[in-house]
Amino acid sequence: MIFDTDIIIFSQRGNIEARKLIVHTQDQRHISTVTYIELLQGAQNKSQHRVLKSFIKDFNFHILPITEAISTRATTYIEEYSMAHGLELGDALIAATAIENSLQLVTANVKHFRCIRELDLKPFKPRNRK
Repeated sequence: MIFDTDIIIFSQRGNIEARKLIVHTQDQRHISTVTYIELLQGAQNKSQHRVLKSFIKDFNFHILPITEAISTRATTYIEEYSMAHGLELGDALIAATAIENSLQLVTANVKHFRCIRELDLKPFKPRNRK
């Protein structure tokens, strides 16, 4: 399973259901390099960087690199879906990473990915905050 950026953020902000989803995942936990970069970029200081890095390490996330195949697929998605569906670069790369690695993508932002039919999406609905 590959986790979208929003799931990690929900978990770090205390969402119990997001945390349970991460903790109880039976498969290897993955994130895209794009997700990791987005999370680092969203940090407000070095302390938050350390917390994020610890979180990724403690939950044994495997960070999947952007390969040539992922770049090619993401480019195709941008060509096909950016104008009609508003698909953005980060989401195209995350979707391409999931597909190229044959992984289900869990996200609360289903609308960002709905246009990509071959993507195996697992919707997440964040009901509680703490």
